[in-house]
Amino acid sequence: MGTVGQKYKNGALVVSVSIRGGLVLLAMAALASGCAGPAGTGVRQQPLKAPPAPAADLQADKTRIRAARLRAEQTRIAAARHWGLKEVPLTAPPAPVTKPRITTRHGFEVDGHEEKGLPPVFTTVPTEQKIVFLTIDDGAEKDPAFLRMMSELKIPYTAFLSDYLVKDDYGYFARMRDAGVVLNNHTLHHPYLPALSYARQRREICGMQDVIEKRFGKRPTLFRPPYGNYNEDTLRAARSCGIKYAPIWNEEVFVDRWEYREWDQDIHPGDIVLSHFRGRKDWKGTMPDMVRRFLNRITAEGYAVARLEDYL
Repeated sequence: MGTVGQKYKNGALVVSVSIRGGLVLLAMAALASGCAGPAGTGVRQQPLKAPPAPAADLQADKTRIRAARLRAEQTRIAAARHWGLKEVPLTAPPAPVTKPRITTRHGFEVDGHEEKGLPPVFTTVPTEQKIVFLTIDDGAEKDPAFLRMMSELKIPYTAFLSDYLVKDDYGYFARMRDAGVVLNNHTLHHPYLPALSYARQRREICGMQDVIEKRFGKRPTLFRPPYGNYNEDTLRAARSCGIKYAPIWNEEVFVDRWEYREWDQDIHPGDIVLSHFRGRKDWKGTMPDMVRRFLNRITAEGYAVARLEDYL
């Protein structure tokens, strides 16, 4: 039988093995990559660093990124042409890291609005950027061409739904949700809320919260009162149902015209624009016709469409 001995020499483990009178010395280097050196040496091995990527690889990555951006832009150009737009819609800037402070518009308050912590009612989001927000109400028209158009053009929008109009085709709005659209509360039956008691208003609002959560998976935090009409009971009921904001609108767009709240009959940075899920039964055209009118106008004036929820 042989004998084995070991010792450290200059930071390396030296193992001696005596086999049948012969002596074999094996030097075993201590492990690197963050392991401590041999006991008593006071030496700690440093981890190895990966070599920098070759310049050719970095250039290839930049080329791939540029190519992807070019393909995306070409796709948008083709979509704009396909849907009959005069220009390619502008892309909104990134959402702000610090959200703007949302307060109730002057003249739209109820008594003790802020002191009671009621959801703010507003028509415009404070911003100096040339953006507007498209919001679409009720859910009567379920035009698949509208979904394709908005998806291909990558236009964000916010939906406010009433159950009595959407319940015959929840799947249509599920596809909308799957495309990234936030589905919000517009009551169960679209009543004139100030004429109802607090309890009935609460049933209308909380009931729609339950429907959206059950059908689409998430309770909304935005609520739009039908016709833009509300009183203190409306906002108290909305708050009790989990609502944080009550956006209304500054302009409304139809297939054949725009309507304005402001005296100057114009659009402004941060304005909320209202439209409806409507088609030829109610309009002189389709929802894609409405979107075309909307986009042609705002693009010509240098505006982009942003996502309302990103600013709240």
